[in-house]
Amino acid sequence: MSASSSSSPGSSPAPAPRPPRRRLGVEQRREQLIAVALEFFAKQAPEEVSIDEIAAAAGASRPLVYHYFPGKQGLYEEAIRRAGEQLAGLFEEPHEGPLSERLYRVMGRYLGFVESHGPGFAALLRGGPASSTPGTGAVIDRVRQAAMDQVISHLDLPRPSVRVRLTVRAWIANAETTALAWLADQDDPQPRAGQLTRQELQLRLVQEFVAMLLVSLSYEPELLPAFRGFFAQERPQGPTGLLVQRLAGLLADPELAGQALRLATPDDLTGP
Repeated sequence: MSASSSSSPGSSPAPAPRPPRRRLGVEQRREQLIAVALEFFAKQAPEEVSIDEIAAAAGASRPLVYHYFPGKQGLYEEAIRRAGEQLAGLFEEPHEGPLSERLYRVMGRYLGFVESHGPGFAALLRGGPASSTPGTGAVIDRVRQAAMDQVISHLDLPRPSVRVRLTVRAWIANAETTALAWLADQDDPQPRAGQLTRQELQLRLVQEFVAMLLVSLSYEPELLPAFRGFFAQERPQGPTGLLVQRLAGLLADPELAGQALRLATPDDLTGP
């Protein structure tokens, strides 16, 4: 066997061949570099990715990458902008069928994105020296605003009150925080008991939104006609129906039901 076809024990393996470099048009090359960078930033925190890695994966040279982008931060911001556009688009949903089922589909897409872009999603939302810049901050602000606008549009209220808008904003923030915690649990080498699956978390987030809406309704009875229509469309097997069934099951406990009745009939008006 020739030396070219084998290696001696203990010798270093030959490096993996790089993809052949291809001549692309200016816009094609730029789009390719953004797509490759987005794959890296989806799987690793930005500080762990180098321009050399991106160039090699794209079959390009390091100087060529710098020809299109001033540096890694500029490429990162453009990649994050594209990811932000994708993420904002996930909140778009036809205004058909029960509200909670629409939001359940939205949360399914959202958590799917979170799962496939784990480190990059976490780095963007948590911030840090390599990822927190005015550019990336503006991206996530636009995503949050797009999400808020979409959710509010599904409530079908002519003029959403300040309280309702705060409820939606708080829910979106809760979804972000919960998704980050869920990601951390997914990466835990020693899974904890009761760890939620993606589908369980998807359902829980929607049910939490329904509960938050009911709190808003308790303070704004003028919303009752709109909420009657909302509940009239819900189905027993949907997220809202399952939540009501769970709550009814809890209140089937005589002691808990008695305490709830006691709280519902206060003997004075000195509460908050």
